[in-house]
Amino acid sequence: MNADTMNAGSMSAGWSWYIIAVVVLNVVGCLWLIWWTAKRRPGDPGPTDTSHVWDENLTEYNKPLPKWWNNLFYMTIIFTVGYLAWFPGLGAFAGYSGWTSAKEHDADKADQDKKLAVAFAPYEGKAIDVIAKDEKALKLGKSIFSNNCATCHGSSAQGAVGYPNLTDNIWHWGGEPDQILETVLNGRQAAMPAWESALGGKQGVTEVAVYLQSMRGEKVDTSLANAGKGKYETICVSCHGPEGKGMQALGAPDLTDDYWLYGEDSHIVETSIAQGRNGQMPAHLPLIGETRVRLAAAYVWSLSHGKTAQAESATVKQ
Repeated sequence: MNADTMNAGSMSAGWSWYIIAVVVLNVVGCLWLIWWTAKRRPGDPGPTDTSHVWDENLTEYNKPLPKWWNNLFYMTIIFTVGYLAWFPGLGAFAGYSGWTSAKEHDADKADQDKKLAVAFAPYEGKAIDVIAKDEKALKLGKSIFSNNCATCHGSSAQGAVGYPNLTDNIWHWGGEPDQILETVLNGRQAAMPAWESALGGKQGVTEVAVYLQSMRGEKVDTSLANAGKGKYETICVSCHGPEGKGMQALGAPDLTDDYWLYGEDSHIVETSIAQGRNGQMPAHLPLIGETRVRLAAAYVWSLSHGKTAQAESATVKQ
């Protein structure tokens, strides 16, 4: 044990004794005050004789409190002493009951977890496209989404810069039920390396950015696009493919559509190429458990496949 640890321990003990002293002084002080004010002394005026009269008929009396009232005060003090002995309240003294707020929290959590387990049991192990046909399950999934996913993807799940829109049909890691479930269960790590040095500097970055614009059918400087094409086919094709359609196995986005996670402005695109991007979707399995993940994933899947799921459900009911 070093000096800092010893000093910290002494400070903790000192504060503990300080709190104990303050509590004891307050309890003893209250006890003395009740006793002292209830005591009658020689020379005190009688209960009805204070000589304090106002408006001819308003008289101040000096009557003591009823004994039962004083006894209630004493009983309160006795209760206080018992309470402080049974529960923690005297500095570092833990109390004879062993009660702690942590134990209380754990017990309440265990009780609530049992109730939640009953509510989630019907959806355990089910495919998310099957769960999505159940309106009650979707309400549960939306609630779980709001508590765990809306911080990044927004309450409407339409995302923001750097956080994908979950209501469209564009899925960088795949939009099939099993792929979405895998994403939410175990998370995803997307990495776009910084390519400025490999492309020969800012000029090379600009050439590739212009070539990407040409792949989307935009009018561009042909000479820059041709120069960028060669660089693209040397460096970028391994992830995004020869036609720029991307590769879901790597989370590499399609570069020919109108959806750009960080923005489609030419300056932003050049920044992405030059400096790279890193996006991480946390694994939610250890955070909320598998069944809750399935419910949240079912809700997410329903946002872009809801009409299909409802139509299938209606067909089944017919």
